[in-house]
Amino acid sequence: MSPRHVPASVTELSRVGLLTSLPGQTLTRLAERMRREEVPAGRTIVTEGSGGDRFYVLLSGLAAVTQTDRGARAVLRPGETFGEVALAMGIPRTATVTAMTPSVVASCDRETFDELLRPLFAED
Repeated sequence: MSPRHVPASVTELSRVGLLTSLPGQTLTRLAERMRREEVPAGRTIVTEGSGGDRFYVLLSGLAAVTQTDRGARAVLRPGETFGEVALAMGIPRTATVTAMTPSVVASCDRETFDELLRPLFAED
């Protein structure tokens, strides 16, 4: 796999329910700053208890969400997001997310999350 940065596409991100309310210009800026990554089945994407420094969108595949004390919590499908709790609340990861099938994720760093996405989580 090339170390070259491969951004997510606006088309991919426009299919994500959470992101549909973003203005086109913001979605374009987000796409440019999100890094696409292919994840093989069985690889852990985030680990419960670790520091949270990235926000993720599952573009393809399936991923399992588990918690040490509660076991299996959910199955994430394309278009679903994860990692926002640690970033929004400044706490360690609250769950482990593992690819169940070969998957593609797009992720952004804390700075991008704070600048472009935090308002989506503050309006609840």
